[in-house]
Amino acid sequence: MGNTPGSTVEELQACENHQWYRKFMTECPSGLLTFYEFKQIFGLRNLSNTSNAYVMTMFTTFDINNDGFIDFIEYVAALSLVLKGGVKQKLRWYFKLYDIDGSGSIDREELLQIIKSIRAINGVPCEMSAEDFANMVFDKIDINGDGELSYEEFMEGIQNDEMLLMTLTQSMDITHIVEIIQGEIRANN
Repeated sequence: MGNTPGSTVEELQACENHQWYRKFMTECPSGLLTFYEFKQIFGLRNLSNTSNAYVMTMFTTFDINNDGFIDFIEYVAALSLVLKGGVKQKLRWYFKLYDIDGSGSIDREELLQIIKSIRAINGVPCEMSAEDFANMVFDKIDINGDGELSYEEFMEGIQNDEMLLMTLTQSMDITHIVEIIQGEIRANN
């Protein structure tokens, strides 16, 4: 059996990348995605100040070269992380995202702010309050009890606690947004 056109993994990936590129260039013809366009692509409108700050932090973590824009390579890297990244890769990104002030550690207020923002954006009701969840995280993984989670405490603590890992992964899962974008791509082809 010979290969039919478009049937190899490489050809399928190239086709998918081409579709993502077309979608990206349709949404932002300049080739540089601004914060406003980033929110538009993901359908994020009428956000509270806290949620808007969280989305800005997310945008900044995807802006690898810190030029204030997300170019196509950064866009693909972000999608790849979200869709195909391993646990450690995602946890490194989560840590960077949670460390709002860039201090190299996460304090209780930073964690609480992110949890509240994620919940506001996702709109999914939770049994445990954001405050109780933040306290539980610190009780479980703040080994030295200093009120801050170092990178090492965060990585080791989350990976060694099945419930925290699952909760964190589910709360940060934006594949539903990617699926919406993929549906738009298919509809336009």
